[in-house]
Amino acid sequence: MSHFALARKYRPRKFGQVATQEHVSETLRRAVSGDRVGHAYLFCGPRGVGKTTLARVLAMALNCEKRSADGEPCGECDDCERIWGGQTSLDVVEIDAASNRGVDDARELRLRAMFAPSDEGRHKVYILDEAHMLTREAWNALLKILEEPPPRVVFVFATTEVRKIEQTAPPILSRCQRFDFRRIATSDIAARLREVLAAEEVACADEALIAIARRANGGMRDGLSLLDQVLALSDGELAASTVSRVLGVIPEERYLALLGVVADRAHGEVFGHMDRLIDEGYDPVELYRGLAERIRLLLQLSVGRAGEAGDGMDAESLAKYGEAAARFSPGDLLRMLAMATGLETDGSLRRTGQPRLLVEMLLLRMSYMDRTVELEEVIQALGGVSGPGRRAPAGSAPAAPPAAPPRAAVPARSKPPADAARPAKAKSLADAWRDLVASRTLRPGLSAFLHGASATETEGALEVTVPPGMGLDKLDDPGVRRTIREALALRTGRDAVEVTFVVNGDATRPSAPASDRGAGHGRRMREATERTPALEWAANELDLEFAD
Repeated sequence: MSHFALARKYRPRKFGQVATQEHVSETLRRAVSGDRVGHAYLFCGPRGVGKTTLARVLAMALNCEKRSADGEPCGECDDCERIWGGQTSLDVVEIDAASNRGVDDARELRLRAMFAPSDEGRHKVYILDEAHMLTREAWNALLKILEEPPPRVVFVFATTEVRKIEQTAPPILSRCQRFDFRRIATSDIAARLREVLAAEEVACADEALIAIARRANGGMRDGLSLLDQVLALSDGELAASTVSRVLGVIPEERYLALLGVVADRAHGEVFGHMDRLIDEGYDPVELYRGLAERIRLLLQLSVGRAGEAGDGMDAESLAKYGEAAARFSPGDLLRMLAMATGLETDGSLRRTGQPRLLVEMLLLRMSYMDRTVELEEVIQALGGVSGPGRRAPAGSAPAAPPAAPPRAAVPARSKPPADAARPAKAKSLADAWRDLVASRTLRPGLSAFLHGASATETEGALEVTVPPGMGLDKLDDPGVRRTIREALALRTGRDAVEVTFVVNGDATRPSAPASDRGAGHGRRMREATERTPALEWAANELDLEFAD
């Protein structure tokens, strides 16, 4: 006996049975009931979401003698049965455009469409699946009949890659009514699978249904096909372990364990976890995709979008991911997600023959990743306050200041004297100038020009003798001078630095003191260090980088 696949057995027979695509099915049903059916439709969307099914239901509705007043076909008469099953019909023709894509095939179709339907009141419906496979010449052969079609002839083009049609035959788009089909939500797929299992009298755990629905990736047909595959190994009851064994679905505990390794910075444990997963037969690419989805889930939970997270996940698993999310900051999760998606965007995962190495390297990069720290946390850890009027959270003890090294003792909550506020690594003006020029942090070309300059410190000011050249124009820019002053002030630990540039013995106008450094990142950083002097020492000692 031949088995009738579930994807065919439970294919919808009416507009109202098509899940998620109500914006299409309701429009078509009303068009049929109101006698406003167009002559050409373009159905676009992912595979297995109902494009061909709705095309057949439309053909059934147009040719069903027992059609209801609201436009629904009966789904049971001989015409409906024949069209629903994709069998040969005089008035409904289904063509695979992938194998009938040439200009000769299009001309034959155009010729057949000129003949009237087999009976008065019926419609001829041509369904072209994988329409993006048609050649440019084939589309050109169909343009005229699509613009001026014969009476009671309807064309339905179904495609998963509408961009190819836009590139190959743009005029087609203006001659068709376009409908974009959506991916089906995991919860909707699971609900439909539950109905099918009830009809098949098979018990099933919710965890197993969710796992199948997720693997379907938005396609109802794929979900039913996967269910068919799993049922072959079950004995009257579908368990989550059976689904995991047949489909290779990685348990949530494994993802949580890997995320724990990253959070604990347990670098060496990455290899042990990967070895166990590979030995148990799990696919590294599937692991990568699932890991990226779980990091996205943690980011959703971290930014307070718990109500939208999970996509059908049970409450217990969602709570565990909530605990995992609390171990990361949103900024860290965002960087981890960027690392994960980078494997897809740069194409390395598709090109490599060893995906396991790429996934291991990804996990190691995440475990070695530097953690972001809020500025307020650093200030509180140093014994300062995070801002005017701010206090530590209720019930928390004030943070004790760190033990300062002998060379730079910093009081906990009082402003240190002038000498204590200076960083231990402060340089002289001449040394700071040489360090600035060597760092090449100035504008392109300016550092090379200033390499030929000589600097002399005189009474707390810096006099720089520069050679003539194109770099003088850059030095006339107030922004460049301000950048030089700020860089020198930061390296010397001073509040203001005066710099004078001399060209061939003629002094240019002296630069303004550092008090007019203006708004922006540098000002905010200096305000923070002035409010909490120990922060500047921490930036030097801990090698911190200030970020907006």
